[in-house]
Amino acid sequence: MTVVVAVSDNRESRNAFIQAIAEARLLGTDLVAVNLGAKALSTEGTDTAGVQITVLDKGGSSDAADVVLNEIATRNAQRLVIGVKRRTPVGKVLLGSLSQKLLLSSPVPVLAVKTPEEEFQSSALSEMPGGIPRVTG
Repeated sequence: MTVVVAVSDNRESRNAFIQAIAEARLLGTDLVAVNLGAKALSTEGTDTAGVQITVLDKGGSSDAADVVLNEIATRNAQRLVIGVKRRTPVGKVLLGSLSQKLLLSSPVPVLAVKTPEEEFQSSALSEMPGGIPRVTG
């Protein structure tokens, strides 16, 4: 059995990758990182002890969700890990198309990893005069 993580060139994917390593360690299995980004995925500075990691560079693929779903099927994966952005209430209605397709189409349980609140950059609204609160979560 395998854990599959979909990663690209953003902070949400990096957090998902770190959580996927922990998930693979917890389940006692290997990890397949499907790199959908343009940059090579680096494990430098990441605790990978006890987890065998295979990185598949699939950047530029026409349908990223299909690439990830095919890897799940090919490797008989038991879990999918994805990174998701924190959204405003309106933004929650418009979940990213890749995240949405993976959540709805995955044949295995999906672990959706949010960026920790302390890493979330303030928005322009949170810094406006008049005390307009930032809405997250």
